[in-house]
Order: sequence, then structure tokens, then C-alpha cells
Amino acid sequence: MAAVRVEEVLAAAEEQEAEKRRSVVVEKELELEFDLGNLLALDRNPPPAAGLRGAGPQREAQLLALARDNTQLLVAQLWELPAERAGGAGGPLVARLPEPTLRLPREKPPPRPKPPTRWEQFARLKGIRRRKRTSLVWDEQAKEWRRRWGYRRAGGDPARAWLAEVPEGADPEEDQFARLRREKRERVARNELNRLRNLARAHRAGAAIPAAPLHPTGHQSKEELSHVARVARVSTASLGRFQPRLPKEPAEPPSRSGGKKRRFEPLLGNLAAERSRQLQLLKDMGSKKPVLDITRAVNKQLRQEEAEAAAAKGKKQSQRGKRGRRQQRTGRSSKKSAARRHQQRPAGSGTGGSKRKKA
Repeated sequence: MAAVRVEEVLAAAEEQEAEKRRSVVVEKELELEFDLGNLLALDRNPPPAAGLRGAGPQREAQLLALARDNTQLLVAQLWELPAERAGGAGGPLVARLPEPTLRLPREKPPPRPKPPTRWEQFARLKGIRRRKRTSLVWDEQAKEWRRRWGYRRAGGDPARAWLAEVPEGADPEEDQFARLRREKRERVARNELNRLRNLARAHRAGAAIPAAPLHPTGHQSKEELSHVARVARVSTASLGRFQPRLPKEPAEPPSRSGGKKRRFEPLLGNLAAERSRQLQLLKDMGSKKPVLDITRAVNKQLRQEEAEAAAAKGKKQSQRGKRGRRQQRTGRSSKKSAARRHQQRPAGSGTGGSKRKKA
């Protein structure tokens, strides 16, 4: 009995060891193709057809086992990469991924780089590096942690203090509180002017600025004005439903996108609809009936000819008007010259007549 028990224990231990080894080691007929930069593994091995037929628990178990084995191979490849500790010796172990070999398509184009501001250009030229500071500082007066900037910041707003120090050389009769408020308004105006200059410079550069307001050029188009009005309206929590409408503005509240939302067909799912669309496309390509709408094309051509005839007629009328005005001007000038000659003739005729009489 003791011998049998020892053999059973050894057999169970071997099974457990084999189970552990099987959970780590995966054998495939064809090796997988790995793209560790994208965390991608391509399995070229044909799946078992018998286990994937139909929809049932056996099929789900086969798919789960296949996904588990491929994931194990991918994780094994990741463990072979050079690793390091992030944040010191006590940090987590991270691996540096190589450059991806497979280029995946993007749904949208990559964003354009934002043009640097004047301060960023100056800092880059002088080698000034930005130091990250904490947002909370200790306020000695209030004896608590407060924000470094903004409302209720550490030290308080000097313009709202109950006591203001008179600097040396200043006029003792000057209101220091008014001076502090004036300096604060000047700083705010100067910062706003710099912000508008940066926006104007970025607008001239042609870069895309997210949620940019009106650029300070003084010449805004109708599209820009409508875009800014729409953004200002939907900035509220109710998306502009309770905001007063402008004259000639539609009653329905505008959407965030400013128009109809584009709908894309799903990549996987409704195969019957995709099949019907493809068949309809092939049918249109193979049919002898022209796709062009003859009636619509003829109407468009007639409207174009009428517009050209109207433009030519208006041009001729304008030329005739110019000719009439020229004739009127010439007639007036001829009348004026005739009147001048008529005024000069009596004097000349009198002198000539007297000469004849004397003769």
C-alpha cells in the first residue's frame, strides 16, 4: 500500500510539473511572425476545422485556447527584450519596445505641430529650460497650503490687501491701491495682447489651432463668424438650448460639430448590406444604361447658356451707356466752344467793318 501511494504521489507531481510547463511552452508547426513595436503576433497555422464548425461551447473553448497560446508566445518574446526599472530600484520592470515594422493606417491625419510662441522661441534661443513647479505652496500668513496662481493664491492679491506699502521715491499723496489695480489691468491687457499676437502669427503660418477664436486681423469671413458664434453657444452645459437666439438664427440648437455627423459603415458586422452594395455597384458598371442623368445635365447646360447670354447682354448695355455718356460729353463741349466763338465774333466783326468803312 505504501509503494502504491508513493507512485501515485510521484505521478501527480509529474502531472503538475507537466501542466506548469505546458502553460509556458507552446509548440507550433509554423513559427509566429511578431511585430513587438505594435504588440502584434501573426499566426499562419491553419486552425482545426473540426473544432470551429458551428456555434457552441467546443468552438469557444478552441478559440480561447488558440488565443491563449498566441498570447503566451507574444509575452515570451517581450520577456526577451532588454528591461529596466522605472523610477529607481523599487519601480516596476519595463521593457523598451523596438520600432514597429508594420505600418498601421490612421483613421484621421496626424495633427499639425503647433507653432511656437515668441517666448518659446526666445527660450530655445537662450537655452532656457522649463522647470516644473508644484501648484501648491505654503502660505505663511494663512498657515495653510494654497495655490501658486489664481483665486485664493498664496500671499493673496496685492490689489485687494487692506494695507499697501508706499515705495521709496513715490508721491505720498498717490493712491497706492489705485496704482496696484491699474498695474494689474495693464498686466492683463499686455498678456491678452501677446496672446492675440501669437494667434495672429499662427494664423499667418497656416497651422491648425484647436478651438481658436477670432484672429486679430479685422477681416473675418462669414464662416469664421458663424463658427465662433456656434462654439460660444454650445460652450454652456445645456449646449445652447436656453440661450437667446440672434436675428435670422435657426431655432434648433446647433451641434458641437456644426453640421451633420458623418456616419461610417462598420468594418465587420452587416455582411448582407455590404454584399448588396457591391452587387449593385457591379450591376451599375455592367449595365448599358448611362449613369448620367440626361434631364439634369440638359437643364444645367440651359441654365449656363442663359446665364452667359444675360451676362453678355448686361455688358453690351453698359458699353452703350458709356457711348451715350461720351456723346453727351462731346455735345456739351462742342456747345461750349460754339458759345465762346459766338462771344468773340462781334468784337472781330466790328473792327473789320470799321476798317472797311475807313477805306
